[in-house]
Amino acid sequence: MASEVAARRDAKKLVRSPSGLRMVPEHRAFGSPFGLEEPQWVPDKECSRCMQCEAKFDFLTRKHHCRRCGKCFCDKCCSQKVALRRMCFVDPVRQCARCALVSHKEAEFYDKQLRVLLNGAPFLVTFGDAEKPEAVVCRLSNNQRFLLLDGDGHREVEVAHICTVQLLTEGFAPGGGSRATGMSLQYSVPGAEGLSQLRLMAGEEASASRRQSTAWLVAMHKAAKLLYESRDQ
Repeated sequence: MASEVAARRDAKKLVRSPSGLRMVPEHRAFGSPFGLEEPQWVPDKECSRCMQCEAKFDFLTRKHHCRRCGKCFCDKCCSQKVALRRMCFVDPVRQCARCALVSHKEAEFYDKQLRVLLNGAPFLVTFGDAEKPEAVVCRLSNNQRFLLLDGDGHREVEVAHICTVQLLTEGFAPGGGSRATGMSLQYSVPGAEGLSQLRLMAGEEASASRRQSTAWLVAMHKAAKLLYESRDQ
C-alpha cells in the first residue's frame, strides 16, 4: 500500500506550454523543491526593441522570448538552446545569453552533484540537543523532496522545510580554500513550534569514507543555493 502511494506521488505527465514540452509531476505539491515556475512572457506589444542590444524589431529582426526569464530578445541575443532541468523541459529551450550561462552551471549540478546526493554518504549526526551523535547514512530521496537518514532508525527531513544550511569547514583543501567537515541544518516540522536542528559531521580524516562524505556536503551546499533561489523567484 505504501509503495502504491509513493508511486502515485512520483507519477509524472507530459504537458505542452508555449515554451515547450515538459515532464511534470501529476500532483504539483509533489514537485521538486529545486524547481522553478515558467515565467510570464513580456507581452509582444510592450516590446518593440531587443531588451539586450536594443535592436528594433521588424520584418527581418524577429523577437524571441527567453524561456527562463520571459524577456524579449532578437535572434542574435537569444539564439542558444540549453537544457533547463529546473523547469522540467524535455528538450533544450531557447534562452538569452545571461540565462543560458546560469542554466549551463545548473546542468553541472544535475549531472554530477545530484547523483552524489542520491547515492548518499555516512555521517555522525547529532539531532537537536542530543549529547551523543548517531552513525547514519544520509541521502536525498529519488523525488528530491526528502533527506533520508538511516542508522539505528529512520528519519526524514523535508527539503522544502529546510530554513538554513551552514557548511562547517576547517583547515585548507589541497586545491586551496577550506575543507568541508560537516553541516548544520535548521528546519521546520509541521505542527511543531520553533525550528529543529541537526548536525552532520564527516568521519575521521583517515577513514575511507571521508572523501565520499565531503563530496556529499559540497553537493548539498550547492543544492541549498538552488533551494533559496527557487523560493526567491
